[in-house]
Amino acid sequence: MASSARPAEPWQHSATQLAAAIRAGEISSTEAVRSCLDRIEETNPTLNALVDVRPDEALAAAREADAALAAGADVGPLHGVPVSIKINTEQRGYATSNGLPALAHRAAEQDAACVTALRAAGALPLGRNNAPAFSLRWFTANALHGRTLNPWDHGRTPGGSSGGAASALAAGMTPLAQGNDIGGSIRFPAACCGVVGVRPTVGRISDWAPPAHADTPAGRVELDFPPTVHACAVQGPLARTVSDARLALRVMTTPDLRDPSGVPAVPDRGTPAGPVTVTLVRTLGDVKNHPSVDRALDAAAAHLVDAGHRVEEVPDMPLLAEAARLWALLITEDLRSLLPTVRHLGDDAIRTALGHHFEAAAELWGEAPALQTYIDGWARRATLVTRLQELLGRDGLLLTPVCAEPPFEQDADISGRDRALELFAAMWPMTSVPILGFPAVTVPALVDEGLPLSVQLIGGRFEEELVLDAAQAVEDRAGFPGLRL
Repeated sequence: MASSARPAEPWQHSATQLAAAIRAGEISSTEAVRSCLDRIEETNPTLNALVDVRPDEALAAAREADAALAAGADVGPLHGVPVSIKINTEQRGYATSNGLPALAHRAAEQDAACVTALRAAGALPLGRNNAPAFSLRWFTANALHGRTLNPWDHGRTPGGSSGGAASALAAGMTPLAQGNDIGGSIRFPAACCGVVGVRPTVGRISDWAPPAHADTPAGRVELDFPPTVHACAVQGPLARTVSDARLALRVMTTPDLRDPSGVPAVPDRGTPAGPVTVTLVRTLGDVKNHPSVDRALDAAAAHLVDAGHRVEEVPDMPLLAEAARLWALLITEDLRSLLPTVRHLGDDAIRTALGHHFEAAAELWGEAPALQTYIDGWARRATLVTRLQELLGRDGLLLTPVCAEPPFEQDADISGRDRALELFAAMWPMTSVPILGFPAVTVPALVDEGLPLSVQLIGGRFEEELVLDAAQAVEDRAGFPGLRL
């Protein structure tokens, strides 16, 4: 449970506490940034969660923030609060390397829309959070920046692809982090490191970024992204508390019609007419949960009941099972054209991991699905979106595991084909959501056998506040430590 007492050091503050203290003049932004830099110096050499940290630049920005506040400027809700930005996201003056040595020296000229939104709220970028090559693993390591460790257990993955973000948060390097998610890349790292991860509805936070280019013999050409990127990928926040995640989500909510999936405005949500119904989906098909996963679900369900929610367990949910299968089809076929680039620019780990990914998908769809199968998959997706929205309405939620296992052992996805296929099946809660575009939050429920165990809450489209309310109920009752000291 988050403590109401004021932490001893600024880096221990939540983002909400820090923003309030800075506005009240109790802490300067310079003090906050310097405290985070000291914490980075203390912990990052071991964890390797943040890369390209520039102390002089960060402190100069903090001094400007302090001067603006002293001059009486109208400041944003995150004024002076440090935030880390993922290495696959455009931040002006920093390489959008995506963990690839070949891209290490290409500094972005503009910010992505989500970074612009954070800056507009007063947040100060402090360091780039690490990710796997191409951001395509549930583990965080690459040939450019190396491996990121989990503060809870160095032998376990911090998750991926936003593993650097989650590890840095849990260690106290920054109070907020930006990530993105197309297959669990916000939610899974948050769960592995015992923090909160928010995957918003597709279109709520702008996914716009400066156009990507490639140099070819014919000249520079603009790169186009496949359909699943526009229909499934989102930007979103990671934080140590639900209240911080809620605040970050609100400031990052940026209706932007440059984004092909962007919406002009987010619908208002009314108060539910009665108790919220939470449907507990414990497992799918033949996938068996580790006992600690079931203990986390039981704890979260009890917390939600205590908060006044109605929890009903179902033995299975074929709709989610079908959605996870469709993710394996549509994402994988869209990745197929990327394979030559991965072979050319990627490291051995990503080549092996992606090879195992294709083998797992082939178990479900065959080695080379026909074009008609791909087209039919997109058609079926639309039907499943409608069915799930009808099921949830405006006051229904799903409670699921984050994964059928606790945080995986490091490099489990490249240790062998059989283990990789086990991981692929265990991650059905992470893969079933993106293909449908619904919002989901992962929140810690307990510590079991020395590891954080989280649950996932899923709501109807644009019902993030309802999902966050339920996540808050779990957090309030879980007594979770927050920082991993």
